[in-house]
Amino acid sequence: MLDEKGFDLWADGYDKTVGLSDEDGSYPFAGYREILNRIYRTVMEKLHPDVLDIGFGTGTITAKLYGQGCRIYGQDFSRQMIALAQKKMPEAHLYHGDFSKGLVDELKERSYDFILATYALHHLDDERKVSFLQELRSQLKAGGMILIGDVAFETRRELEACRRQYAEIWDEDEIYFVHEELNEKLPQLEFMPVSFCAGILRLGKGDNNET
Repeated sequence: MLDEKGFDLWADGYDKTVGLSDEDGSYPFAGYREILNRIYRTVMEKLHPDVLDIGFGTGTITAKLYGQGCRIYGQDFSRQMIALAQKKMPEAHLYHGDFSKGLVDELKERSYDFILATYALHHLDDERKVSFLQELRSQLKAGGMILIGDVAFETRRELEACRRQYAEIWDEDEIYFVHEELNEKLPQLEFMPVSFCAGILRLGKGDNNET
């Protein structure tokens, strides 16, 4: 796992690194562009939504949403990533904070149409994933949705097959999503595979203000 300094050092080359892995269809970023495209299209179905991005990095997806009139909020634990993203989105509300400890107070004061997390939450163990997603769900507006794009699998068997295939570069410090296991505690959590090692998880909040 990279610490804050590690992400700061990686920031300038991050987008290029992701792109190379996506282009050759390899772990961990196979399907990356398609995941971001699908999330983007889903968010753009609503006019000028309030969007919170957790671990937004350099603002790859939020900068595009910002350019289409979305109101952008975000939290990241790399100050360098925040600086790069802020240049792309001068009026976005971006905050420094470790999301493993929850949202910063400024972001808790609002509710959102969409909460995004792309290739960020795999730094949390499964217990913390569940509790954090429950926390984020409480920040959604009625009818809102959490959209997570990440390394993810439907079953533990699929994860283990990927681990064996990419044993030399597998990151043992990252804890990837296994939908069938998380679904036991979050039955509303949906999973849409995009590549052999990644997909989109969705968790919504109904129009009846359910909690």
